[in-house]
Amino acid sequence: MSHILAGTKVPKVIFKTRVRDESVEGENPFKWQDVSTSEIFDNKKVVIIGLPGAFTPTCSSTHLPGFDAKYDDFKALGVDEIYCVSVNDAFVMYQWGKNLGVKNIKMLPDGNAEFTKQIGMLVKKENIGFGERSWRYSMFVDNGTIKEIFAEADQKDNHEDDPFEVSDADTIYKYIKGL
Repeated sequence: MSHILAGTKVPKVIFKTRVRDESVEGENPFKWQDVSTSEIFDNKKVVIIGLPGAFTPTCSSTHLPGFDAKYDDFKALGVDEIYCVSVNDAFVMYQWGKNLGVKNIKMLPDGNAEFTKQIGMLVKKENIGFGERSWRYSMFVDNGTIKEIFAEADQKDNHEDDPFEVSDADTIYKYIKGL
């Protein structure tokens, strides 16, 4: 499997998201909203966290919380937003962020795996009952151009392990700080 290399543009994808509709009261104040990669990346510096799945152990205990805790540090370096992308639907991503108490990271559902597939990070995890999921990575994007991807080593289908060594908040923070 090949990855989009640093220096290339992010693929054009529409994410199907749910957002709070302030004009609606009651049980379900949310509405569907399509969000394009142009809206997310154009004229912005963005960090993307790609994770195998909501509510999974490493994603929930360390990976996502690490970025949320370091959010102000990233902002001080000029990062406009941090998004968490996972091959999960909008409802799952919302509940996962709420469950973890995520305050700063924007949850971005890639339910159809369109973005994940186009950047070469889609892997099969049938061996553990997950189906197709994202490989673990972090990525820095400046004005729609991928500057660097920190993907975990040994990416392959039905990988037995869940490595977490280079996609952490500290690694990409040091990279951005060094620019």
